[in-house]
Amino acid sequence: MSPVSEDPPVDRRARRKAETRGKLVDAARALFARQGIDATRINEITEEADVGFGSFYNYFEDKDAIVAAVLEDVASAAAAGIDQTTADIEDPAEVVAIAHRWLVQRAGSDEQWGWLLVRLEVTHDLAFRALGPYAVRDLRRGIEAGRFAVADETVALISTGGALLGVMRAVLEGRVTAEDAARPHAEGVLRLFGLDAADAAEVAARPMPDD
Repeated sequence: MSPVSEDPPVDRRARRKAETRGKLVDAARALFARQGIDATRINEITEEADVGFGSFYNYFEDKDAIVAAVLEDVASAAAAGIDQTTADIEDPAEVVAIAHRWLVQRAGSDEQWGWLLVRLEVTHDLAFRALGPYAVRDLRRGIEAGRFAVADETVALISTGGALLGVMRAVLEGRVTAEDAARPHAEGVLRLFGLDAADAAEVAARPMPDD
């Protein structure tokens, strides 16, 4: 009987490197959510990850590099969740409403994730650097379909992104509940994008796809 073959040494090293890098990113994400980026030092990240301080620089040039990695993870995960939820939705206005409701509701159900987004926005302009391309895409689809009409795309996105982070912070601080805030927030976004009051209210009140 042939002996069971082991992974080649190169594969084992690559797997260990990926695991260590993942630990560092997970630790940074937790610390950024808990205390913000500016207050977090590299040695705190390595301690949280249980990784030697010197090993950090085998994976990241500096703190800005690991911030970028966390930003990319957060943005890609949020975009994937929203895209999956809206995959069968044809109305661009409903896609935007669902996206904003999804983000507010996620903040209500996952406090660490919500605080991470809020604190990344404060220090690193999350809305434009990471989530911006997806928001631009959805806004332009709505404009092309004749659903949206805005005077200036950039100002519209800044306004709605700021409103989103403000509502998420209010949810995280317990001033409103995600359940109560998600629909009115989405309705306000749609009105800012040019829908009339009745249309915005109707679209924002449609059931979420997974309801």
